Amino acid sequence: MENKAGKYKTVSGASDGILYKDRQSKFYAHVFPVANEKDIKTIIENLRKKYPTASHFCYEWRLGIEKQRYRANDDGEPNNSAGMPIYGQIKSWELTNVLIVVSRIFGGTKLGVGGLIAAYRTAAQMALESSSIIEKSVKVKYELCFGYPLLSKVMRLIKQNSIEIINQDMSMTCTITIAVLLNEAVESENMFKGVYGVSITKLGS
Repeated sequence: MENKAGKYKTVSGASDGILYKDRQSKFYAHVFPVANEKDIKTIIENLRKKYPTASHFCYEWRLGIEKQRYRANDDGEPNNSAGMPIYGQIKSWELTNVLIVVSRIFGGTKLGVGGLIAAYRTAAQMALESSSIIEKSVKVKYELCFGYPLLSKVMRLIKQNSIEIINQDMSMTCTITIAVLLNEAVESENMFKGVYGVSITKLGS
């Protein structure tokens, strides 16, 4: 999926564990904002410590802004009975940079594939309903390189167009890292390319 609108939705912070019960089985659902797969591994390890009697830690994550990727994990449950129902909720809420983990403590009664799908879907939905959903603007980063004589001109363009400065390095030559809104990226890039002596490199989102 490719984001062309310039905005995306995610969660503002980690949610408290939401409990859903079905025939003595307990499903604890958590929602987390995440930026990379390394964070995901740490979160799941912490949940394993929090729920030591849980037999399954099923999860789904979606990462990326302009180009999104995802992964669903059933963690020993029947194929597509846990991770994909969780993913369905993330898609329904149109979220990214998010992780949902549902930890199941088995209650002694098998739920069947249909029952598991309903349970994991409902637990994920309840967790999202208790989360704070926020909308963020997509920004693209660029690196500007130029000589000192162009500094005042470049800074004037940055100020006039309300462009965010992320980093500045004036050691040898001038190097400034900026961030612009996705829907203004092409216009901003062409603006700086039009200044003779300025080199502009796209760094990504």
